[in-house]
Parts: sequence; structure tokens; C-alpha cells
Amino acid sequence: MDSRKQAVSIRMSAADIRSVKRLAERLGVRDSDVIRFAVKVMLGRLAPLHDLGVRGKSLVPVFVESGTDIFRHFELDALRLDSIINQGADPDARVDSDDIQLIAMSGIQQSYAKLRLSSISHNYNQGQARSAASPVIDKAGRAGKPGEEDELGNSLRKYLYEKYVYRNNNGGLRSPVELE
Repeated sequence: MDSRKQAVSIRMSAADIRSVKRLAERLGVRDSDVIRFAVKVMLGRLAPLHDLGVRGKSLVPVFVESGTDIFRHFELDALRLDSIINQGADPDARVDSDDIQLIAMSGIQQSYAKLRLSSISHNYNQGQARSAASPVIDKAGRAGKPGEEDELGNSLRKYLYEKYVYRNNNGGLRSPVELE
């Protein structure tokens, strides 16, 4: 593998170039340092996608934490997201298609996602014994304490993390401390 640095050409809008220049000036660094930083941060956030062996529920945090940016920039839809997450995944590691749709539309159609989250969460909470770590999800699709105003993204994050990240093989919940 060649370890030499290479120059690359990228197309950026004039506004983005001005922003990079202002940021570089304020930090006292070169424009290229700002761009390299941005690339390194993005690669870090999307690191599990580099490993083709990582599939299924292990990829949920990547898409939840990247927010709507990854969907808007790469124009990902539910079908493409399902392929990225579930293709080649073991049956027990697969992410439900309803949850794929929630993730994909979380920033695009927030009102519809809120309605779907409310319905799915209601059914999910009725069928599962909640522990102290489980969020309470109200009829409006908000997670947290009753009456608390959480954003849709936080509700979705809590729902998906509880369902795919904090579950152990016995169907019980593990706290984030136990995951370490």
C-alpha cells in the first residue's frame, strides 16, 4: 500500500471556500488543514462503514448519529439504506424495514416519521417489559419523562438504541456501562 500523500481536487461552492478560508484564518492554519480535518472527522463518524464485515444492527448508530446530513448529501432512501445495513446480515442482526424507513425519513418527513414512531413505539412498549433503562414513549412519539419536550431525533435515537444496541442475546436490556 502506498503511504505517500496525494493531492486531490474537489469541487466546492464559493460560499464553502470562503467559510474554509475564514475558519483557517481564525485558527491560524492553512486551508488544506481545515479540509483534512473535515475529512478525518467524517471518516471517523462513518468508520464502521469502512469494514464490509459490519452489517445489520451494528450499523444503526452510524446512521442515527450522522443525522440527516448523510441522507441529504448522498441522497439515500430507505431502499438503499436497507441494502447498506441488511445485505448479508444474519437474520438475528437484521434491522426491521419499518425502522429502516424511520431512519431514512427522520430528517426529510419529520411529521410522518413522528406518526410512525408513535405507532411502532406504542406497539413495541406494549409487547415488551420495560426496565429502568427503557424510555417512556408517549402518544405523540416523544421519549423521556411524561410531559418532557424531546425532539423527534432524540426519540428516534432512544427507540433505536434500546431496540438494537442495548439488547443482549437473552432479550434483556444492558446498560451502556455493561457494554464497555
